[in-house]
Amino acid sequence: MTIRTRRDRGEVQAGGEVGAAGQEPPPTSAARSVAARVLARVWEESAFAAAALDAELSRLSALDGRDAGLATELVYGVLRTQVYLEDRIAKLAVSKRWAGDPAVRAHLLMGAYSLLFLDRVPAFAAVSEAVNAIRAAADDRVGAFANAVLRRLADEAALGRPTLVDAVVASAPGWLRGALRRAIGRAGASAFLAAGPVPPPLGLCLSPEEDREAWVARLLEASPNATIEAGRASPRAILVRGAGDLRRLPGFGTAWLGQEEGAQTVALLLGARPGERVLDACAGRGNKTWLLSRQVGSGGAVDAADIHPNKLRVAMSAGARATYGVDWSGGTGDVPEGYDRVLVDAPCSGVGTLRRRPEIGLRREEHDLERLSALQVTIARHAATRTRDGGRMVFAVCSVLREECEAVVERLSGTPGPGEPAVKLTPTPFDAAEATALGIAEGASGVRLLPHVHGTDGYFAAMFVVHH
Repeated sequence: MTIRTRRDRGEVQAGGEVGAAGQEPPPTSAARSVAARVLARVWEESAFAAAALDAELSRLSALDGRDAGLATELVYGVLRTQVYLEDRIAKLAVSKRWAGDPAVRAHLLMGAYSLLFLDRVPAFAAVSEAVNAIRAAADDRVGAFANAVLRRLADEAALGRPTLVDAVVASAPGWLRGALRRAIGRAGASAFLAAGPVPPPLGLCLSPEEDREAWVARLLEASPNATIEAGRASPRAILVRGAGDLRRLPGFGTAWLGQEEGAQTVALLLGARPGERVLDACAGRGNKTWLLSRQVGSGGAVDAADIHPNKLRVAMSAGARATYGVDWSGGTGDVPEGYDRVLVDAPCSGVGTLRRRPEIGLRREEHDLERLSALQVTIARHAATRTRDGGRMVFAVCSVLREECEAVVERLSGTPGPGEPAVKLTPTPFDAAEATALGIAEGASGVRLLPHVHGTDGYFAAMFVVHH
């Protein structure tokens, strides 16, 4: 079968809200067209699904909320169950040439996802929508092929459907399932991979002097159709769904900043005190810098460092006293010494963000872990030299895998290797009040945040006392 495409490979992006699988309205062509373009960008351009989806929905302002929700469900659902869906189709299709055209692939997988997991989408409608879209993207022959495959899949689904959890777990790469099981056990691995809601709500981080209950009420008044509630892990977090562009809400940039709840929890675990000098060593655009600067107050100071100077311009406006462009893997640049506390939110696999970025599971490889863990050790050791003697450092990653968590702590706690800075790092209990609120055991020096336990993205954080 030769696939001849005449489709428009337009730009796509999405965002929207999504409920539990099986609770979506009947499919519409508009929602499926949006989802197909987003999936094509993820596969062809290595785009992030969330960013692509948000941009597309922003461009198509006339798309109603129901269609936006369905487009979001289809994008995230297909990416989370992609391997399972393709295996099911492969058992029904003689050829796999259909996978060579992104539009055909997207509509076929969306049809399969609807048949298997969306209870309220009638089978005839799911098949019809997919087949019509595939005919438009390719030709009648490919449409007939898709019709035969999806009808056979519909017959199978009528006899019994898989659970979404099983399909999501089966779609995770084998190496990732194994790494998760080593880190958090078999049951924990399944719970982590299937954790919802998907996509998760947006997080707001309140400045320490602000009253969370009052701000929840004020934001609800400004956006009465949204879902707005207090977070669970961070005492500064407010979780938001359906409020549109957060920048249009009252208090943005002054009383609060957009920040995922797990990320702000990591910043709080540094335990910054009023009057202290703090370094945000891998600051990015400075969201954690913003929170830390408000913790230390006018009597303290927070500096920001990052390998990307363009991001540091944003960090300066977020409250950094000074910024430093530095590649920690090669040294310390011109970053000064003597900080009371240093936060190292190191580059990592990003596995902890799978709810938000399901495409990560399809892009990472097992050999990435060794390279990333070595990089994390190097970055943390160099950044630790910037503390005063007896100062504290928190090492953090948005991963839950042992190779990037406890294994890195063990290496940092040991004797520095050849060429590494001669700094002694000793694990020490968290001294932030938020550690107790999180239920971290007394005396614990490390914690793993999990979406199915804490409601956050997956993170690991460990605290050290530093001696030179």
